[in-house]
Amino acid sequence: MIPIKTPAELERMRASNRIAAEVLRALVERVRPGVATAELDALAAEEMARRNARSAFLGYRGFPGHICVSLNEEVVHGIPGPRTIRIGDLVSLDVGVVHEGFVGDTATTVPVGVSDPRAIRLLAVAEEALAAAIARARAGARLTDISHAVESVATAAGFGVVRDFVGHGIGRRMHEEPQIPNFGAPGRGPRLAAGMTLAIEPMLTLGDWKVRVKDDRWTVVTADGLPSVHVEHTVAVGENGAEILSRPGE
Repeated sequence: MIPIKTPAELERMRASNRIAAEVLRALVERVRPGVATAELDALAAEEMARRNARSAFLGYRGFPGHICVSLNEEVVHGIPGPRTIRIGDLVSLDVGVVHEGFVGDTATTVPVGVSDPRAIRLLAVAEEALAAAIARARAGARLTDISHAVESVATAAGFGVVRDFVGHGIGRRMHEEPQIPNFGAPGRGPRLAAGMTLAIEPMLTLGDWKVRVKDDRWTVVTADGLPSVHVEHTVAVGENGAEILSRPGE
């Protein structure tokens, strides 16, 4: 069954996701040419600690970073390290935190002096796909209405949709039921109900949707080596629409 959060649990979800969003905002502001991805990881650790939170990723199945930093053809799960950001890079940042027993999860892709109009369009379409998917996250809809919204926007623009990695339910654990593919026919799967919390995360590619995992056993890259982007929000399903939980506080 898909967990439904109580009002008190939803309030804690708001707090954890607000922290995740604030950490992500601090990272986005630091992204520039010459910055090492390990520096971003260290900044994330500091920002989490200042907010009495910890990384949901560090140590998860052995993952060695506080955040995921994926560049260009890297789709998700990039490990922070000595690599430095260069002009022309697409930098995907994925942040997960645990605060008072609940998980916050959000991601974005930052273009660093990107001039290729196809790459710029890819990111814009990913954001459009995320917005379309969130609009379907309302009580009474079917789970795959979300999936179909992502795929429809992406394929209409001529981009690939990663199939091997998906969105997910979220709450006391980072990965709860249900899995949320970014592709598929609408009108299938369980009906959504108010109080469900979902991490919706389109992963789009400039070329084919197929991916592979690098020798580090974490970093997912496009099989054809073409760029990809990743955007994500955690939302709470409502009767009249979704509440985006992963927005920075004022």
